[in-house]
Amino acid sequence: MYLSGRLNHIYHEAKGNKWFHYFDVFCRIMLALGFIPSGMVKVMGERFASGLPVNNPMGHYLEALHHTGYYYTFIGISQLLIALLLLIPRTTILGALLYFPIILNICILAYAVRFEGTRITTFMVLANLYLLCWDYDRIKYILTFNRVKEDGYLATKRKLSGKFPFLFFGIVIAMIAAVVVINQFLYDIRPGNSAEECRNGCAGNSNPKAAEKFCDCIYYQGKPLDECLNEYDKAKGTNPATLK
Repeated sequence: MYLSGRLNHIYHEAKGNKWFHYFDVFCRIMLALGFIPSGMVKVMGERFASGLPVNNPMGHYLEALHHTGYYYTFIGISQLLIALLLLIPRTTILGALLYFPIILNICILAYAVRFEGTRITTFMVLANLYLLCWDYDRIKYILTFNRVKEDGYLATKRKLSGKFPFLFFGIVIAMIAAVVVINQFLYDIRPGNSAEECRNGCAGNSNPKAAEKFCDCIYYQGKPLDECLNEYDKAKGTNPATLK
């Protein structure tokens, strides 16, 4: 009970600070902007202009998605609708709830295919989580939580505090840095966004020849990612001088 009361107090303090309100608006706008361009492309029936070749694992997925007919259009309409809901203050909670499963799916997909967009999709998931936490006082009534009597902390309108939350934004900056650093060392090889980008990264690999074979496997042989990774792992255990 003490922990619950403490968390509620921290939450109410945040709701009374204008900087948290500003951050809420910032996250809503950024997330909406993340869906509007991709949603428009799908509604118009065009292939998502990622510049990724079909042999790239993510490019292959996007190409297949483009050929799903009205399902592709449905996704685009959903993204535009969710973006609109996020931009309207009265419907932002609904937009955030609908946004989360979609962006979480995209984030997991990016990590699964070792796409270069893992960082930005992770940031989008974290921003979405902030919106959900921000509207906790409204979300708790549609979940199975026990309803508790409010303490009147927010019952009356109060002047928002202008005190800058250094600790909170310090944590935000630390999380951004952590995502960037972790993604830098998460995989020893990625297919990149093109054959040229993939080959450019070979020089910094512990086994450049094995990395080159991986790039050839992805972009010129068109094999699945898992198969190319298996070949790469086998090549890493081979003397680089014997690889051609």
